[in-house]
Amino acid sequence: MFRNKVGDGGRGGRAGAPGQGPGAVPGSEGGAGVDRRTVAKSAALAALLLAGGGGVAQARTAGDVTVRLPAPTGPHRIGLTTLYLVDDSRPDPWVPEIPVREVMVTVFYPARTVRDHPLAPQMTEGAAGLFPQIDPAFHEGLPASGVNWAATMTHAHTGAPAQAVRRPVLLYSPGGGDPRTLGTGVAEELAGRGYVVVTIDHPGDTSEVEFPTTTAYRKAPFRTTVFREDPRTDPKRFRTVIDTRIADTRFVLDQLEVLAAGRNPDAAGRPLPADLGRALDLRRVGVYGHSAGGTTAAETMYEDRRIDAAINLEGFLDHPPETPGQEGKLFPVAQYGVDRPLLLLGTDGFSYKQELERSWSAMLAHSRGCTRRRQLDNATHWVFTDYAAIAPQLQAAGLMTADNRIKLIGAIDPAESVPAVRHYVHAFFARHLPSH
Repeated sequence: MFRNKVGDGGRGGRAGAPGQGPGAVPGSEGGAGVDRRTVAKSAALAALLLAGGGGVAQARTAGDVTVRLPAPTGPHRIGLTTLYLVDDSRPDPWVPEIPVREVMVTVFYPARTVRDHPLAPQMTEGAAGLFPQIDPAFHEGLPASGVNWAATMTHAHTGAPAQAVRRPVLLYSPGGGDPRTLGTGVAEELAGRGYVVVTIDHPGDTSEVEFPTTTAYRKAPFRTTVFREDPRTDPKRFRTVIDTRIADTRFVLDQLEVLAAGRNPDAAGRPLPADLGRALDLRRVGVYGHSAGGTTAAETMYEDRRIDAAINLEGFLDHPPETPGQEGKLFPVAQYGVDRPLLLLGTDGFSYKQELERSWSAMLAHSRGCTRRRQLDNATHWVFTDYAAIAPQLQAAGLMTADNRIKLIGAIDPAESVPAVRHYVHAFFARHLPSH
């Protein structure tokens, strides 16, 4: 789920006390117990980042590397838009000063035309400026300089009109601490094959997320992660992580219902692409996620009958133990099983594969026969993200060592891993939620 400099996965040791050591995060909000200085600190950091324009905190040079995402292979051109969604029925779980829950999502969809609609960047300018300051603390060997993250483009066109054809809807929850933007490649592949895909950021959990506006309670245009260590080292925090992600995912589905009904759910009132609401078939809904997002996907399907199928990409289905040496409590989905299709997709190189085994075996033991398990070999935990394509490019540019690349995604070549992950995910949804 979450990686820091002491190792990957969900059960590693303490990364460092708050504010010090390798797990400390620049500009972090500090967690549920944060005092009022948090918001002021975020505002000060925002001013620093935005000085000089564009929200880029890192000075870039002409020699900075631009990484590229593999092209989708489906028949449809792809449109993209972002939605700023606000749930005023619950407060933010991480920062008491925020009285509502804010969520940012990106929607990928088959486009009617892409003419006069530019390609979208993978990250916003502000998020790209924060990324090299924060994410290397969680992913060992990721370079803190030498990459122009803002220059990486998607294959999706901003604001393009949607095809007015009802399409299955797939929700994506990223790994713990990871931004939604690291799931771009798979999302584009699915959209190009006829799905509407909604990738979700979970602010306070996500490493960095940029909003379209500031508010009275959030003076900065962005939020950064509260995590300073693997959340599974703290059972209470991990419970908050997953409970919040499930609530976020269900709330996003609620807002898609608003969109499908012909209204605009964007809290900033930004215009929507033409016919986007008409492209949503909310009678056919799937969810998939990586690591903590995989936990979220499986458990959300268990709790919400609107979801018809789910994929868990190497996420635990149990809580961390309250006391070392004990077994953690299974999530209800693993304890009781589920009556809808669930795919458990893992790797042979996950550092916490043995710990994962208990909850996955419990899930597979249920007699309903709705759960299947598959494995990608010669790979490790983040092969399910855009790092599968990015890490080898960083290695080739001399910005990441071979050892760190293997720790992150495995030795598998992207020419094999990228099509394999896309195939597993698309084939599962094509079987259970066909797009035509």
